[in-house]
Amino acid sequence: MNAETKTQGAQAVDKDWWRGAVVYQIYPRSYQDSNGDGVGDLLGIAARMPHIASLGVDAIWISPFFTSPMKDFGYDVSDYCDVDPMFGSLADFDVLVQTAHQLGIKVLIDLVLSHTSDQHPWFIESRSDRDNPKADWYVWSDPKDDGTPPNNWLSIFGGSAWQWDARRCQYYLHNFLTSQPDLNFWNLDVQDALLDVVRFWLDRGVDGFRLDTINFYFADKELRDNPALPADQRNSAIAPAVNPYNHQLHTHSKNQPENLEFLRRFRKVLDSYPAATSVGEVGDAQRGLEIMGEYTSGGDKVHMCYAFEFLSGSQLTAQMVADVMTKVDEVAGEGWACWAFSNHDVVRHVTRWNLTPAAARLFTTMIMCLKGSVCIYQGEELGLPEADVAFEDLQDPYGIEFWPEFKGRDGCRTPMVWEPSNQNGGFTTGQPWLPVSHDHLNRSVASQEHDPGALLHHYRRAIAFRHAHPALIRGDHDGVTATGTVVHFTRILGDAQIFCAFNLSAEPAVLDMPAGDWAQIGLELGSTAVQADGKLHLGPWQPCLALKMNA
Repeated sequence: MNAETKTQGAQAVDKDWWRGAVVYQIYPRSYQDSNGDGVGDLLGIAARMPHIASLGVDAIWISPFFTSPMKDFGYDVSDYCDVDPMFGSLADFDVLVQTAHQLGIKVLIDLVLSHTSDQHPWFIESRSDRDNPKADWYVWSDPKDDGTPPNNWLSIFGGSAWQWDARRCQYYLHNFLTSQPDLNFWNLDVQDALLDVVRFWLDRGVDGFRLDTINFYFADKELRDNPALPADQRNSAIAPAVNPYNHQLHTHSKNQPENLEFLRRFRKVLDSYPAATSVGEVGDAQRGLEIMGEYTSGGDKVHMCYAFEFLSGSQLTAQMVADVMTKVDEVAGEGWACWAFSNHDVVRHVTRWNLTPAAARLFTTMIMCLKGSVCIYQGEELGLPEADVAFEDLQDPYGIEFWPEFKGRDGCRTPMVWEPSNQNGGFTTGQPWLPVSHDHLNRSVASQEHDPGALLHHYRRAIAFRHAHPALIRGDHDGVTATGTVVHFTRILGDAQIFCAFNLSAEPAVLDMPAGDWAQIGLELGSTAVQADGKLHLGPWQPCLALKMNA
């Protein structure tokens, strides 16, 4: 290859491929089991890659598959640079990446940098005494004079965020399970070690990362108490309502300004590769959108973030969509959002919002038209409702702790259903780690493939529609507005303008059409609203998508 060819190849790399991309999230334990042990694995994902490609998505995001004792199902890492045997091997991961890339699909993996497992060699060494080389790699503190924890910080999984360790006669910080000690990001050696992990996976061929709990990296150096949060301001979007975690404003235990400098270091590593990207999970009910703006602005931190506004239990109304998007324009105008309705941590949105099939189609069409990138969660394309998992079958420590008021996250993590001919839905030939929901079997991939009206085909059409119109991928908007039950806006890129309106209601609605000559598009998505005398008449759960002529 001569120098000119190399230059042309470098120019062909789209460093902004992530902007407006559709990302398909895979929970590996529950996607496809290739060896009959009842747990999904990497080769299972590779085998199902044709289904993912058929959706038309740009990338996959794989939840953690690293070596782990699985106390929090992979979000407690004991080796950042290897694959847990239950998921396969590094060679299997290479097969997965190669298969995805051959189908034009990029691969993002889930990095959990804020904490490790207590079985990670770093922590084993750190807790051995107060003088070892890694003694300061985690957040340790002496007790108060009365022996109680150093401050009032609480764990998301319930109780104090501090655990006593008899070896050092000190407390260590854990924002999640006691078996998930928090790393000390004030120590530059810790940062360097984590950035080496980033390089390891980029060198292995991944295209970027989803960063778990991105706003938890640093804790206040002085370990000051968090202030109380007034009762009327408590929000259960991040923790269930029964969790005392909602009683604090987490001023000192997360969201520290020092996070930004580490993210700049992280971004420099990514920018040294051709087209690596990142999406950060912002876990904050009070300041999520503001943090999104801080972490994605300037082009020198993460590329995009998603907050929890559309993952909350609140019914998603036209006014709420408009309020969220307006707030993003205000506080994250320089940055880039990534939107999701479902993921591995929340009740599936079909159940959460009690959506009819028509409503599910409309919400799918709408998210594909919003400014930002999009994450869809495995099974979402099938319209899977939340599974009802009996207490005796629960695996999630979160649900076990707060049962029955909060049933945990297992209901959205049950196995993917591929075909209806057996009780395991084609997921495994063995005993699945979580039971397959019988309510899911008639919504399997095979069942929907043969039904032209199935939601699966609507997802494919909606994603294809987005890809067919660059204004929906990378364009701006003129402001998102709610008029009654209708949310509407115009996406703009160069001379192209696409008017988008969505009636989030089971009742008809009427809306003034914007001035100009508009031609309806997206008929395959139900965009067949009636225009008469400058008015747009929308049926229940109906969109209108229109292209401005002679723009």
